[in-house]
Amino acid sequence: MTITRDLLIGGKDTPAASGRTADDLNPYTGEVYATVAAGGPEDVARAVAAADAAFPDWAAVTPFDRRKIFLTAADLLESRAAQAAEIMRHEAGGTAPWAHFNVALAANILREAAAAITAPRGDVLSAQEAGALGLAVREPMGVVAAFAPWNAPVILGVRSVAAPLAAGNTVVMKPSEDAPLACGLFVADVLRDAGLPDGVLNVVTNAPEDAAEVAEALIADERVRMVNFTGSTGVGRVVATHAARHLKPAVLELGGKNAVIVLDDADVDYAVDAAAFSVFMNSGQICMSGDRILVHESLAEEFTAKFTAKVAALPCGDPADPSTVVGPLVRPEAARRVAALVRDAVAKGATVLAGGGAPEGSVHPATVLSGVTEDMDLYQAESFGPVCVVAPFATDDEAIALANATDHGLTCGIITENGTHGLRVARRIRTGIVHVNDQSVADEPQAPFGGIKQSGYGRFGGRWGLEAFSDTRWITLATQHAHYPF
Repeated sequence: MTITRDLLIGGKDTPAASGRTADDLNPYTGEVYATVAAGGPEDVARAVAAADAAFPDWAAVTPFDRRKIFLTAADLLESRAAQAAEIMRHEAGGTAPWAHFNVALAANILREAAAAITAPRGDVLSAQEAGALGLAVREPMGVVAAFAPWNAPVILGVRSVAAPLAAGNTVVMKPSEDAPLACGLFVADVLRDAGLPDGVLNVVTNAPEDAAEVAEALIADERVRMVNFTGSTGVGRVVATHAARHLKPAVLELGGKNAVIVLDDADVDYAVDAAAFSVFMNSGQICMSGDRILVHESLAEEFTAKFTAKVAALPCGDPADPSTVVGPLVRPEAARRVAALVRDAVAKGATVLAGGGAPEGSVHPATVLSGVTEDMDLYQAESFGPVCVVAPFATDDEAIALANATDHGLTCGIITENGTHGLRVARRIRTGIVHVNDQSVADEPQAPFGGIKQSGYGRFGGRWGLEAFSDTRWITLATQHAHYPF
């Protein structure tokens, strides 16, 4: 039976003003899984009005009462893990392990946000005037526009709203049209059932053809004070341009062209397992996925043989099958885009070591290439699919240069049995995140998560998340009368 959902505005399930709806498709079967309201600019205005009206009361909620809602939401989310897995499988092609990982991390994001609510914030400042007290205080900004992507829908849906709400802001969320339930309405249901007041979180779903218009209307609304976007670098650049036009700050977590570096002192078998996870978890549809596996030349032959054998054996196909590792991409068009990158590379001289070939619907085979050069589209493009390149290097300097030879700068993994060696290399990698003796895919809710260069700016996680979604104000208190020159 097809699920039907309306917009969430002011705590009420509300049809789109136009009465239009949009189909939410199962990427593996192509069948309609759900029908959601297709919101437009008029609905955005209604949602922003509800958030704006709810802001003063939400900002005034005591920290301990606000924290209780977040802790309740975390427990509720964990209790609904089976529901989340069902939604993610039908809506985004997610396997059960990936869905349960989403729930576990998202619940901890809520708990970390709860802890940050009552953590000390602000500073007492020295003052120029005698008898004066200076304070630097953190205060909520107002209405935040949140854009949540489909690829890790529960994690990123929760992350798009947790820090803004914890800081005392209200939110209008535009979830991805590819997963409006998992990254939007499901998350909102959990928070609503946990006691979040009406209007504090509003959700506007939309049809794919209306995405740009809805996003622009949301960012342009003068009552929106900040923008929070996670998604591709191309769309992020558009969002950032709109935000800058209206002089609104933004936090952008965008794409990556991430490397896993296997140093000469690595354990090869461990490196093979780490690299396979980095590249093929969620079919490579993670911003942190390893696109490039850089292997020291002394280990390259052994690593490549073992890695390609492991990749060739990865089960692909139906996400409902518990054995499936590489499930469908989000749409058949996404699989065809990945296949085009592989074809271009092969036509220009790259070698297919595993996989390759045409996709079946939304399923692209797990693929490993070698001999990818700068004239090939895959050299710079984020694959965002189950594809990686293996390349040798001779020295640390060469590995570092290869890892940094991208406009992106999100994350990197360095596999080594020598922590000192790994740390020396890590300090020279130009990314927001580096993991020594681990691969590139990792997220912890208490850590500062984010990239540099074209991977975005701003940070999520811990106190950094609350700082990103609050304003610093300077307040002084004079304990005695000042003296003026006239």
